[in-house]
Amino acid sequence: MASAFITKTKAAIAQLTDPHLPAADVDITNCDREPIHIPAAIQPHGVMLALSNSRAGDWKIVSVSQNSAQYLGVSPESLLDRPLDQLLNGPQIQTIQSYLDENCEAVNPLRLEIEVDNTTRPFAAVVHRSAAVVILELELTDDKERITFFDFHSLVKRSIGAIQQTTNLTELCQAAAQEVQRITGYDRVMVYKFDEDDSGSVIAEVKRSDMVPYLGLRYPATDIPKQAKYLYTLNLLRLIPEVRYQPVPMVNAPSFDAAATPIDMSLASLRSVSPIHVEYLGNMGVRATMTMSLVRNNRLWGLLVCHHKTPRTLPYERRTVCEFIAQVMALELNAKFESEDADYKLHLKAIQVSFAKALLQSETLEEGLTCDVEKLLALTGSTGVAFCSGNQIKLMGDTPERSEVERLMDWLSDRFEHGSLYHTAALGEAYPLAQAFKGGTSGLMALSISKVQRLYILWFRPEVVQTVIWAGKPDKPTEIDQLGEVYLSPRQSFDRWQQTVKGQSLPWKACEIEAALELRTAVIGLVLQKADELSQLNSELARSNVELDAFAYIASHDLKEPLRGIYNYSSFLIEDYSSKLDEDGVDKLHTLMRLTRRMEDLISSLLHYSRLGRSELNSTTVDLGEVVSEVVEVIDMSSQKDVQVDVARSLPMVECDRIQVTELFMNLITNGIKYNDKAEKHIEVGYSADTAANPGQTVFYVKDNGIGIREKHLEVIFRIFKRLHAPKRFGGGTGAGLTIAKKIAERHSGQLWVSSVYGEGSTFYFTLEAAKHD
Repeated sequence: MASAFITKTKAAIAQLTDPHLPAADVDITNCDREPIHIPAAIQPHGVMLALSNSRAGDWKIVSVSQNSAQYLGVSPESLLDRPLDQLLNGPQIQTIQSYLDENCEAVNPLRLEIEVDNTTRPFAAVVHRSAAVVILELELTDDKERITFFDFHSLVKRSIGAIQQTTNLTELCQAAAQEVQRITGYDRVMVYKFDEDDSGSVIAEVKRSDMVPYLGLRYPATDIPKQAKYLYTLNLLRLIPEVRYQPVPMVNAPSFDAAATPIDMSLASLRSVSPIHVEYLGNMGVRATMTMSLVRNNRLWGLLVCHHKTPRTLPYERRTVCEFIAQVMALELNAKFESEDADYKLHLKAIQVSFAKALLQSETLEEGLTCDVEKLLALTGSTGVAFCSGNQIKLMGDTPERSEVERLMDWLSDRFEHGSLYHTAALGEAYPLAQAFKGGTSGLMALSISKVQRLYILWFRPEVVQTVIWAGKPDKPTEIDQLGEVYLSPRQSFDRWQQTVKGQSLPWKACEIEAALELRTAVIGLVLQKADELSQLNSELARSNVELDAFAYIASHDLKEPLRGIYNYSSFLIEDYSSKLDEDGVDKLHTLMRLTRRMEDLISSLLHYSRLGRSELNSTTVDLGEVVSEVVEVIDMSSQKDVQVDVARSLPMVECDRIQVTELFMNLITNGIKYNDKAEKHIEVGYSADTAANPGQTVFYVKDNGIGIREKHLEVIFRIFKRLHAPKRFGGGTGAGLTIAKKIAERHSGQLWVSSVYGEGSTFYFTLEAAKHD
């Protein structure tokens, strides 16, 4: 039999690769590429017919299994290209059509009686559509094994009761295995659970006392290829009554091009099994199997596997009972997962609530998340955490070095392309640089809160050396047959094989992953709440601005009007009554006129400053050289002949509001002239680009040789109406010029600051965010 298995295995591989492929090029992916859904053969415990996919009255048999004479008493040649009504009667065909139309699983299988050699044979029939054909599968049944509704209810009632009485996942799996073993009588029934890496382990087992236990053993992902896992999600029950069967090939009608469109048997119960899998079962000493899929949340969670040491068939009705039990178990999985680690989950919920409160009471996000490091670590069961915001990284607990975390962040950016969370218990495998992390950091859970602001939280776990017990050495060796051709061979031994696993941390639990995601949700919810509050504040601010505009109008009109009246009447008094007033009275009238003029100037400056902050910027490309030239021309016209204004080098073109920037230069240059007691007043205008102190920025400056400013006054000079000298010194003024200049720089997303040496002069620097030097 071994040679037959090898021949089958090589044939399967030959469909995928060069039959003379070098041994170095044969690997486990050959199994993943084996087209097991189109084997062109079936198992011999039934017969299969493929019908033209047309209306029921026109169905023709386009392909039939070679064993049709054994079951139906008619050879394949006598059936091909013949109407189905030569085999089945009209009501039977109509029943099949009704099932296809309704796709109702309640009538699966159908019961058909067919005349064979003058005797009536009962068949269990299963029918489904598969691309271009309708597949009809027939298995002989025994009326003695037929299960009525009451039998079905009796069988499943006890099983469902046993399943529902379980309190955790372990009890659930063991109860399901026991019930299936009771109903089927298989020698061994196991629950096999897949891990995240697609390897799996036996977590429950019921067996004969003389059999070697498999409970707790782990199996590599390669034992069940990817396409086999996929088929398990489509076909929830697979039966092999005799592992050492000889495949029965399909015979095709001349009109049916099976090479161009092979029959897809993904949903077929009789589909022939991969020869590699047959050899695998033979190496385990298994002669019969039945496997039921356990699907949770639309993913293959595990399998209910039955093994028998001798050939064993199972009536279709009893299979249906077991399939029903498997589906009930799958539904119970979610409830059991919810009850797993219930206390731990409550603890995590309490931590989440405390973070929600801390975030509401904190000034910054960093403060809210890192105020209690122990809770931040406990949220995911970690020993170290890094809070990353922009280019800032705060490390807490046992973490890699800062430079290592920075490089890790660059690597993680690609992992956040399709989600906000990345986690692994074997970081060194995915990111080899992690193998050099101190303390053997092996577990990572990375949470992206904002990609734009590079806001991340990284949790770390240390390495935990583990011992894994495999069912045999976890590899698939390549072998060479007598012709020198290479094929894959399943391992021969399933004895316990112990492996020490390093470079891995404890796996992240689903509740810990959920806790991290809920923290992100809480943060985003807080940000949205703050955004709503900010929107309300903006609405209030807009309303206040409208009121301020109204006030500004009042200030410019209603307040100025009485001031003008006071000024005019004072002037009239001087003109008409100066001869009647003494010298002191006339001086007081002149003082009154001067004060009203100053009050009007202050109101005008306040109005200008108020409107400056709310007016729209009219940004255009502006030649600052022209702007400075215009300012100097105005200064020259004001008879400032003792002033020299130099431009250190050609000023650049910038995007700005020309009128406002002109006022900015005017205020700074006239300020340098005004507060200058030198006989020759000198002003220098220039700029520096991309300096070490201001990388990536263009910094403009206006430098004078005036009186300078004491250090203690460097900040206060920018306050509105703040003057450092008596009103009559240095030409007077309202003290709003520098305040307005600073506001203009800020309106352009820039800054204005000063450096000064008292008695020698001052240099005012400013930036315009949109400025670009040539």
